[in-house]
Amino acid sequence: MKKSRFTDSQIMAVLKRSEGGEGVPDLCREIGISTATFYKWRAKFGGMDVSMMARMKELEDENRRLKKMYMDEKLKAEIISEALAKKG
Repeated sequence: MKKSRFTDSQIMAVLKRSEGGEGVPDLCREIGISTATFYKWRAKFGGMDVSMMARMKELEDENRRLKKMYMDEKLKAEIISEALAKKG
């Protein structure tokens, strides 16, 4: 997954500035992002504070790790069942 070049606090600052009435195209031009990126941030992080954003990222990382563990165990189970099927 690509790492953002903006920190959580920077993203929150951009969203707060837009809520304060600053124009989205001007803000995006100043920050150096596309309007699509801004709207993705707003959809994902709108209404959050920095601590909630950090917690969400922790949960996403944990979910990714658990999915990987599940797939590893599923693969092991399939290998064992194939070996047993060939034996019997």
